[in-house]
Amino acid sequence: MPVATEVAAPEHVQAALKAGIDYLWIGARTSANPMAVSAIADAITGRYAARPSQSDCKIKGIFIKNPVNEDAGLWIGNIERLEKTGVPVMAVHRGCGHKPCWAMAHKVRLARPDIPMLLDPSHMSGDAKRVPELMQKIPELGLDGAMVEVHYRPEEALSDSVQQITPITLGKYLDSFTTRLRLVYDSFTCLKASHAAKNEGLSDTKEVDSKEVDTKDKVDSIELNWLRAEIDELDEALWDTIAARMDVSKRIGEWKKAHGVAPLQPGRYEEIVEKLKAPQPPEGGERMLRTEFKLALWEMIHEESLRQQE
Repeated sequence: MPVATEVAAPEHVQAALKAGIDYLWIGARTSANPMAVSAIADAITGRYAARPSQSDCKIKGIFIKNPVNEDAGLWIGNIERLEKTGVPVMAVHRGCGHKPCWAMAHKVRLARPDIPMLLDPSHMSGDAKRVPELMQKIPELGLDGAMVEVHYRPEEALSDSVQQITPITLGKYLDSFTTRLRLVYDSFTCLKASHAAKNEGLSDTKEVDSKEVDTKDKVDSIELNWLRAEIDELDEALWDTIAARMDVSKRIGEWKKAHGVAPLQPGRYEEIVEKLKAPQPPEGGERMLRTEFKLALWEMIHEESLRQQE
């Protein structure tokens, strides 16, 4: 059975090599430190060769998780640092602070579609109940697999017990996911091959068959799923922000009642309306929103805020 372990320093790499570990992975906190990743890469460099017979390094691959902060550029930089070792590199998307951060992973996937990307639904959710739901994203987004935390008695786990699932739970849906992922992987492989042929001028002299067109449609559909995943995450954050605003409105209502102040303050209302009507600077993110839309949305938020203060 192949064995993997996490490394966070050069001495960990040396110990793993001595123990005959097959795969190494670099965690999110280490990934946030490019100097640490470089030191790990230096410890591996020179110990690996393309032909195993010429190498004293038995490492079959390196998994690199995304940094704890949402930084696609840093993640890509880490991938490139590790690729210089000659060891195959795989990305692991584990989200940021129990949030998916799909936009970051999407940028990396677009920049480096040539390397595998796995999903870590355990750390992404921080909740074992949400792991199966997040696993659905693997075929939807054309990901290549998953790194899942499993424990036969999660309640007895020494760390992260709330996000670990049992082997039985994993087995209930693993077979179906394996089949679906195989189909997705084959589609991507076919598309990459057709792109390579086109770049070499081979496809200019032949007709594009229906299988290649079908594969292109599948990849286009996966790209749409990535964009929808970004939208879903933004929507969730939007509702969370509105809910947090309403919580503050309740507290304002309590203050007004305690001080004998009426819920509706016309001066404050008009001040906000005028601010929404004012032209936004060119660099402002709100420049794409119509004034009518902002005013209509504000009116609904204000009405609900007054209701919360009753």
